Amino acid sequence: MLARVANNLFWMGRYIERAEHIARYMNVNYFSSLDAPNQLSQSRQFVLRSMLFMVGDPITDDSIKLEEEAVLYDIGLNPEKFYSILSSIKAARENANSSRDLISTELYESLNKFYHFVVNYPTDTFVKTNLYDFTVNVTEMIAVLRGKIRGTLLHDEVYAIIMMGVNIERAIQVTRIINTKYNDALLAKGSYGDTFAHSFEWTTLLKCAESYDMMRRLYKKSPTSTSTLEFLLLNGRCPRSFMNCINQVYKHILEIDKKVEYSKHSTAFMVGKIRAEFEFKQIEEIQEDIQGSLNMILNKMFKISENMEKEFFHY
Repeated sequence: MLARVANNLFWMGRYIERAEHIARYMNVNYFSSLDAPNQLSQSRQFVLRSMLFMVGDPITDDSIKLEEEAVLYDIGLNPEKFYSILSSIKAARENANSSRDLISTELYESLNKFYHFVVNYPTDTFVKTNLYDFTVNVTEMIAVLRGKIRGTLLHDEVYAIIMMGVNIERAIQVTRIINTKYNDALLAKGSYGDTFAHSFEWTTLLKCAESYDMMRRLYKKSPTSTSTLEFLLLNGRCPRSFMNCINQVYKHILEIDKKVEYSKHSTAFMVGKIRAEFEFKQIEEIQEDIQGSLNMILNKMFKISENMEKEFFHY
């Protein structure tokens, strides 16, 4: 396989996963604010700032009043914004076009249908009344794409490269969502006991990662900062957790790089090292410096991605 084509497959997987997390974050964050128990979490300005922070375009000046329709357009359908859902889907389709002979017709047709749905979605309707319809359709169509990837491709190097992209992007996006909600929880605290630990934002965070019900099933209590962070960072059985993502990346990288021994500069070594570190990490260690731990995870994932591109996809 050409390195350029492998690079296209890797980034197709990443862009598909990125679009899903942004769409779900918009949906959950916007609509959960309607049920929020405190005034700040209900504030539309607070919700819009949280969305922009999550996509990497934070507004730090509190005096700026954000326009709801402009923010929703920028994150959803603005082709000029690199972080918009539209930009991610365009990029995913372009990468699929460049590796068309390696993916199934079923996968390509589903991606093409998804692309036309997003490109032709009426902007006015989206920003005024249809945020829910648009974001739910995006997440459902991406679930279909994920099913096509798993169900119609040979589980060989092509599949491994796509799934490496999917899981690296999932690890990054989930960590970004945790980071955003951690900052929100510092501002919108709960009303009893440890007000930070009992913030409503931890519930919103779990819903953003589609993990609320399973977390309640496992812990049998309302979410707190400790149980939420432990579930989404360290629980290898939670499909959205950082630990699960890094396990999947490690599994798929061994499909591509079948050496018996790895040099300390190889991607497999880097992934194995962070995997071993988090396998035995305790939540108390993370809680000593939550912000520092999240920044460290993001930096390591960016380095792994860069190293992977140099090692396997450089052309």
